[in-house]
Amino acid sequence: MIPVYGVLGLIFTALAIGVFALAVWALVHAVKTPARAFAVTGKQTKNLWMIILGLATLFGFSAAVGFIDPLSIFTIASVIAAGIYLADVRPAVKGIGKGGNQGPYGPW
Repeated sequence: MIPVYGVLGLIFTALAIGVFALAVWALVHAVKTPARAFAVTGKQTKNLWMIILGLATLFGFSAAVGFIDPLSIFTIASVIAAGIYLADVRPAVKGIGKGGNQGPYGPW
């Protein structure tokens, strides 16, 4: 059991769980995205993003269960990696490889 010392401990635990959830969200999206989408948009390869986001998820989980400090450099790097993926890479690769007749305003 993780000792929680007051309100500050609860806040750090909630932040660590949030880091883990953010990293899992980014990793799941990267798994579902086809590898061709990364090459077409000029982003790093899918394998590299899988390694980065896998490590981010591992460090986020470690912070959530109390193995490492929620304010460690690894936890902060996990937030940065998942944030870059979700803010930059995800919008670029989102529509690639879905197929179908898509116009600028939806299917036609």
